[in-house]
Amino acid sequence: MEINDSNYGEVLAQNKPMVLDFWATWCGPCRMVGPVIQELADQYEGQVIVGKVNIEEDADDLVAKFGIRNIPTILYMKDGEVVDKVVGAAPKATLEEKLKALL
Repeated sequence: MEINDSNYGEVLAQNKPMVLDFWATWCGPCRMVGPVIQELADQYEGQVIVGKVNIEEDADDLVAKFGIRNIPTILYMKDGEVVDKVVGAAPKATLEEKLKALL
């Protein structure tokens, strides 16, 4: 799911745990993590909202709100609050372990 400044409020209103992947098309590590994030989105569909935030497309407010300085940055959120994060590329096991902690 693509998440941006325009739809973040309605996604947040679903009141489900969220994983937000901040990325950009020119970012090599982002392209490595992207397929893993998609696998997790498919695997945990219905339990967790997994969203991709392209920092170059209608995301300035989200980038500022969460203080994103490096990409990829993956935020793990529960009840609208960031409870964990990963900065940089990480293996699927690490990303999935943090996702499971949201459930």
